[in-house]
Parts: sequence; structure tokens; C-alpha cells
Amino acid sequence: MNKDLLAGEWDCLTATPMGEQKSVLRFQVEGDRFTGTNTADIGALDIAAGRIDGDEIHWEMQLTKPMRMLLLCTAQIDEDRLEGLVRAGGFGEFPISATRRRV
Repeated sequence: MNKDLLAGEWDCLTATPMGEQKSVLRFQVEGDRFTGTNTADIGALDIAAGRIDGDEIHWEMQLTKPMRMLLLCTAQIDEDRLEGLVRAGGFGEFPISATRRRV
């Protein structure tokens, strides 16, 4: 994967037990590592430990409300689409998808 393909803003949808959650993923890439934020109406989470492995990306987000929980995320990138899973401890896995925002 062209590592520049990940950089920028993505409109994201996560299917959770509380319903679909919309957010905006913002990725900043340096080599095969990345950071960023995941911002929704209820607040923002920092993206940490981001790494690129071919067409697959991995990252973590630390949830603090309504409880503390480490979210482990994995996704495949195909051009302007991102599809994957968020692992939420004992709550299971939730599908995540995103499309690149175009300016």
C-alpha cells in the first residue's frame, strides 16, 4: 500500500450494541506508523500504536467513558474504503467501515 493513501480524513461508521456510531477518523502517517483522532458527537479518542502492514492497518484507542476500555482496531484499505473490526474486550467485536473524505 502507498502509505500516503491512509493520511487524511475518513467518514467512519461503527456498528455497536448501542447502534451505529458515526465519527471522523483523522490519520497522520510517518513511515509505517501513524497517529490521529477518532472524533464523534460524544467526544474524541486519540489513535495510538498505529502501524501499517501491507494493506492492513492496526491501531488502539483508549475509551474512558462510560468505562475504561482499550479498543483494538484492525482494517483493510482498498483505495478510498476501509473495512475492519474493533475489538472491545469482553463486549466482542464490532464492524467498522470508512470512506475517504474528498476536498
